[in-house]
Amino acid sequence: MFIASALYAEEEVIFHNFRWGTSLEEFTKKMGKPGSKEEVDGLTALVYDNIEVQGYPVFMLVYFSKSGLEGGTYYFHTFSLEELMQCYTDVQKDLLAKYGPTLLCDGIIKEMRPYETSWNLKGGYVYLKVNTRQHEPVMLWYSSPALTQKLFGTDNIQARR
Repeated sequence: MFIASALYAEEEVIFHNFRWGTSLEEFTKKMGKPGSKEEVDGLTALVYDNIEVQGYPVFMLVYFSKSGLEGGTYYFHTFSLEELMQCYTDVQKDLLAKYGPTLLCDGIIKEMRPYETSWNLKGGYVYLKVNTRQHEPVMLWYSSPALTQKLFGTDNIQARR
């Protein structure tokens, strides 16, 4: 697995124009009723379909704790190899402009492995991935510092790699 990470102390990380800690009620008031709602590992997960991110249709999962918004994931509706790579490249370019450079590791046979890029920022963790070999959708995951700590047991994701 090739993971690229960088640590930038000052960058604020928000998900879908909402700050960490936004209440579930405030989120649904602005976003509308989710397609479904379930409890998963102490978090409330909301599911939305037909959301648009950077001009791409996405399936969106949003995670809330008692403290409010903790994270979210976008699964981009991309199917062909060309769509997968174009979407990944477009999203990565936007994230690089927003969060700054990160070390990128490209393999020899690009089509045969997952592409992954991550930013471990003071304001949260951002992870972008596509696996062209498995034809999995482009996935973009955001987590608050609290959720990152809960999931990985460390404030610095680099420490676990």
